[in-house]
Amino acid sequence: MKNLYFFRKSTVIVIILLMTVNAVFAQNAIIKGKITTADGKPAEFVNVQLNGMTKGTISDVNGAYRLERVKAGSFTIKVSLIGLETKEQRIEVKAGKTLVVDFTLAETANQLQEVVVSANNKFAQKETDFVARMPLKNLENPQAYNVVSKELLKEQLVTSFDDAIKNAPGVNRLWTATGRGGDGAGYFSMRGFSVQPTMINGVAGQTNGGIDPANIERIESIKGPSGTLFGSSLISFGGLLNIVTKKPYESFGGEISYSLGGYDLSRLAVDVNTPLDKEQHALLRINGSTNYQGSFQDAGFRKSTFVAPSLTYKVNDKLSVNITTEFMTQTGTNPLMIFLNRARPLIAKTPEELQFNYFRSYTSNDITITNNTLNVFGQANYKISDKWTSQTNISKSVRNSDGYYSYIMYQQASDTLINRLISDQTATGTTTNLQQNFIGDFNIGKIRNRFLVGVDYLQLITHNNSSAYILFDQINTSKENDSRYAMLTKQALDAKLATNTAPTKSQTESKTYSAYVSDVFNLTEKLMVMASLRFDHFENVGTTNFATGITTGKYKQDAFSPKLGLVYQLLKDKVAIFGNYMNGFRNVAPVTQPFADIDGTFKPQQANQYEGGVKLDLLHNRLSLTASYYDIMVDNITRSDILIRDGRQYNVTVQDGSQQSKGVEFDLVANPINGLNVMFGYAHNDSKQIKVAESLLNRRPNSAGPADLVNFWASYTFLKGQVKGLGLGFGGNYAGKNEITNNAITGVFTLPSYTVLNATVFYGVQKFRVGLKVDNLTNKEYFSGWSTVEPQMPRRLMGSVTFKF
Repeated sequence: MKNLYFFRKSTVIVIILLMTVNAVFAQNAIIKGKITTADGKPAEFVNVQLNGMTKGTISDVNGAYRLERVKAGSFTIKVSLIGLETKEQRIEVKAGKTLVVDFTLAETANQLQEVVVSANNKFAQKETDFVARMPLKNLENPQAYNVVSKELLKEQLVTSFDDAIKNAPGVNRLWTATGRGGDGAGYFSMRGFSVQPTMINGVAGQTNGGIDPANIERIESIKGPSGTLFGSSLISFGGLLNIVTKKPYESFGGEISYSLGGYDLSRLAVDVNTPLDKEQHALLRINGSTNYQGSFQDAGFRKSTFVAPSLTYKVNDKLSVNITTEFMTQTGTNPLMIFLNRARPLIAKTPEELQFNYFRSYTSNDITITNNTLNVFGQANYKISDKWTSQTNISKSVRNSDGYYSYIMYQQASDTLINRLISDQTATGTTTNLQQNFIGDFNIGKIRNRFLVGVDYLQLITHNNSSAYILFDQINTSKENDSRYAMLTKQALDAKLATNTAPTKSQTESKTYSAYVSDVFNLTEKLMVMASLRFDHFENVGTTNFATGITTGKYKQDAFSPKLGLVYQLLKDKVAIFGNYMNGFRNVAPVTQPFADIDGTFKPQQANQYEGGVKLDLLHNRLSLTASYYDIMVDNITRSDILIRDGRQYNVTVQDGSQQSKGVEFDLVANPINGLNVMFGYAHNDSKQIKVAESLLNRRPNSAGPADLVNFWASYTFLKGQVKGLGLGFGGNYAGKNEITNNAITGVFTLPSYTVLNATVFYGVQKFRVGLKVDNLTNKEYFSGWSTVEPQMPRRLMGSVTFKF
C-alpha cells in the first residue's frame, strides 16, 4: 500500500509541475476548421498549409483539420488537393487564441472521391495517435509500424480479420482462432514471437474467437517490444496489433453491401451514420454484419452476427465523449489443427509424409463451440488549454466460450494413428482497463516538447468450468475407409463426457498498476529525441480451485521499462532516419524448488531491442517507405537444469536463458501514376534460442513462424473514358518454410514454403460498386501451423455489391 500511495502522490506532483510549465509557455495559437464539399459532405485527405511555413496537415474523415503551435501574425492559409483548384484565405492569428477557418470546395462528394482516388496514396495514411499515445507524424516517430486501411480492405473484398492482416509486412498467421476459453483468438508471429490481437483503440479489447472487419477503420501492426507504453500483459516482445474502429462523422451517410462466394460464403454488412441533432453535437454510427462461411472440407462452418454502435457527443469546444460498443456472437466448429507428437522422435517430417486427407475435417457439424464477445470503449477528451489535453479511456471486455473444443493429435507410436480428444468448454473472461493520459505540446525556451504522462489499471479475470479432455477414439489417417471416422456425433460425445470425473471449476485473476511518462523534444527543427519510462506493479491474485477452496500462484512483481528514440529528418517531412532502444517485459511466476535454500522467485523477463532505419514520404505523399533493421535480445528466461546433491540428481529451475531475434523489414506504399496503387512488404527474421535446454540450443523457436515473408498488392482504376470507374487488382503472399517442431527430441517438422495469389475486378459508379475476387488463383494446397498442421483454403470465387447513400 505504501508503494501504491507513493505512486499516486508522485503522479499528482508530476501533473501539477507540468501544468505550471504549461502556464508559462502557453503563448501559441491554434487554427482549426472544417472542409466540406459543395453538397455539404465532409472532405477528407485535403492538404492544409500556411504559406511560407512548414506547418501543414490533412483533413480527417470528418473534414476537420487542426494546426497547433502557430505563432501570432498574419498568414495565408490554403487548402488543396491535386486536381482541384487551390483555395486561399488571409488570416490574422493572435497569441493564445483559437481561430476557426472553414472552407467549402466547389466539387461534390462524388467528384471529390474521384479526385482522391486519382491523386492520393490511399493505402499510405499512417497518421495515428496510438503508436506513441500522442499525435506524431510517421516521420517524427522513431519506431517502425504498418497500417492496413479500410480502403484496402474494401478493394480486396475482405471478409475476415485473417485475410486483412496478410497485408501487414512481417506478420504471419500461426493458427486460426479456435474459440476455446482463455486464448481462443488467433495467433500471429511478429519479429520471431507469437502475438494475439488484444488491443482496440489503444486499450484492452479481447475475444475468444474471430474478429469481424465490419467496424475496422485500420489495423496497426506496431513493431518491437513496446512495454513502455503498452505494458506486458496483453502484448508480445515482437509487437502488438491495434485495431482502430470507425467513428461517427457530421453528416448522414452510409452503405450496405452483400457478398457471396465459394464454400457457402454469405455476408451482409451495413454502415449507417447520422447526426442526432441539428447542431451536430450528437453523432451516431452503427456498423454491423451477419456472416456464414462453410468449409472446403467434409465438415466445418462458422456463422456470426456482429453489431457495433458508436456515439460521439461534443459537449462543448473543450469536451467530447465517444462510446463504442461491439457485440459479436459466433458459432461453429473449431478449425482442423493436427497436433504433432511432442514426446518421441517424429517419423513423418512433412505434411505429405503424414498421409492425411487434405479435405477431411476429422470432426462433425454438430460438434460446435459458441463465442459471445462484448467490448465497450469509452473515451473523454478535454482540452485543458491550448497546450494540454486530458484523455480518459475506459474499456471492458467480456468473452465467453461454450461448447466443444477438440484436439486432433498424433500421440501413438506411429504417425498414422491420431487421437480425437475433446473437452466441453464453459469459460468466461473479463478484462477491465482504466487509463488516464495528459498530453501536452509546449515550448521550454526554444525546445518544443510533446509530452505524455499517464496511469493505467488493468484487471484480468478468467472463470473456467470446463471438463477435462477425454479420448473419444482413434483413427488411422492413412486409411480412407476407417469406419470410426463418422462415429463422432454430439450424442456419442455427450455419452462419453458424462463419465468424466475431473471437471474444472476455477477462477484466475491478476491486476496491474502502471504509470508512464514520455517526452518527444525537438533539439532542432529536424532533430527529435524521444525518452520514455514506465513503472509496472503486477499482482497475480492467483488461481482458486472451487472444488478444494485452495488458491495457488499468488505473487507480486515490479518492473521498469525504458524507451529511447532518435529521428533526424534529412529533408523536412520527406526523408528521416531513425533509431531506437525499446524494452518489453513479461512477468515470471515463482516455482517450488527441491530445496529450501534455492530461491524460487524470479525477476521479469526482459526484451531489449535496438533498431535503425529510414522513412520516406515523397512526391506529395505518392511514395511512402519504411525500412529497418532490428536486434532483440530476451534475457531472464527460466529453464530446467540438473542439480547434483548428495550423489543424486534433482531438477531445478534457473533464470539464465536467452533468445535473440534479429532481422530486416521493408514496407513500400506508392501511387506512381494517377489510378495506380502499389503495396510491397518484405521481412526476414533470424531467431534462435541461445541459452536454453540442450534439446533447443541454437534452434529457431516454433513460435517464430517462417523466416521470410512477402506481401504484394497492386491495383489500377480507370479514371477516364467509357471504362471510367473500372478497376483491377492483383497480389498475394509468399511465406518461407516453417519449422513448426524443432528440437533434438522430436526432430524437425517443416511446413513447405508457398506462394498464394489473388485477383479482383471492380466497378464503381456514383452510389454503386460491384466487385469480383478470386482467392488462391492457382488452387495451391498449403499449410500454416505452430506445432500444428492446418490445411488452408483452396481456390474460392466471391462477388460483392455495395449501395452507398
